[in-house]
Amino acid sequence: MRTPQRRPRASIRRRPLVAAALAPVLSLGLISCADLGGLDLATVGSPDKTTYLKLALNQAESHPSYIALEGLSERFEERTDGRWNIEVFPNEQLGSQQEVLQFVKSSAIEMAIVSGTQLENLNKDFQVLNMPTTFSSVDHQMSVVRDQDLMEPLFTSLEDSDNISVIGGFTQGTRSIYTKDAPVTTPADLAGRKIRVQESDMHIRMIQLMGGSATPLSYGEVYTAIQSGVLDGAENNEVSYVTQNHNEVAPYWSGTNHLVGLDYMVMRHDLLEAMDDQDRALFLEEWDRTMAEHTDLWAVETEGAIEEAKAEGATFTDVDKQAFDEALAPIRDEFLTTDFQRELFEQVRAADPDQGE
Repeated sequence: MRTPQRRPRASIRRRPLVAAALAPVLSLGLISCADLGGLDLATVGSPDKTTYLKLALNQAESHPSYIALEGLSERFEERTDGRWNIEVFPNEQLGSQQEVLQFVKSSAIEMAIVSGTQLENLNKDFQVLNMPTTFSSVDHQMSVVRDQDLMEPLFTSLEDSDNISVIGGFTQGTRSIYTKDAPVTTPADLAGRKIRVQESDMHIRMIQLMGGSATPLSYGEVYTAIQSGVLDGAENNEVSYVTQNHNEVAPYWSGTNHLVGLDYMVMRHDLLEAMDDQDRALFLEEWDRTMAEHTDLWAVETEGAIEEAKAEGATFTDVDKQAFDEALAPIRDEFLTTDFQRELFEQVRAADPDQGE
């Protein structure tokens, strides 16, 4: 297993011009899939050629997601004697997560890693896996995500409407609050503080219940927003905290551990169906191995991120966890509004390996 390389870190990622130019052109339908190297599904996986698949990622080459995906690409190419090649495009080279999700839908690209909040916009049932209190730990989360029988109704729900198959997921780790001027130990400490969240109604409500003022903002703008005082802090995992240099401008990490975040691997459903049975089975087998590898890499990277942040002057503070859990309790009834959502939540909670300990 490859070890994550933590240096160098970029202060601010800049979107390539190609991504900025591609989005409006595709949305207007001015470029066809063939112009972008679109696939002839009748010949994918043929023995006399290599089928190239584009996979979009918003993280850097040093990130566990990129390392794990490169391993997937290498193994799948080797096991199919070079008939398949997955090209991983990091650093938002193909566009933002919102854009690349649309590109998968339109068949302009084949695969992407996107956050749970992106899929909520297509199907609110994904809120179940992206809600505070759903998962108790990364191990609990990944045991659920890798359970094909449990996840099948949700992961196939976008196939007919959006031509998207959800293949599985990568953990985003346990998310906490970090702030600019002082640590947080209770919900009262967040009063009046502007905290960045992803663009999700549920995550906005999450910060409100925790006592703060939720401020949706794109990922790449957080550093300068905290630095300039537009934000008082943000919520994320330790890896992103360090790789994005947020510890430089928000040196107070408060271990609220309010959410175990999740990214999804999405893929063109018609492409998955076009694979022959043997290739599809190989791909899914290697993807499951990739999820396990990523989880191991994430644990190593998280420990390293904490050590690095502390060495650079960040302080890590324990919080009144019971107070935050109680503050977040109403979110379940507010956002689980259908029988399917409530049943899935109960099934996920029952799958917690630590339940009852």
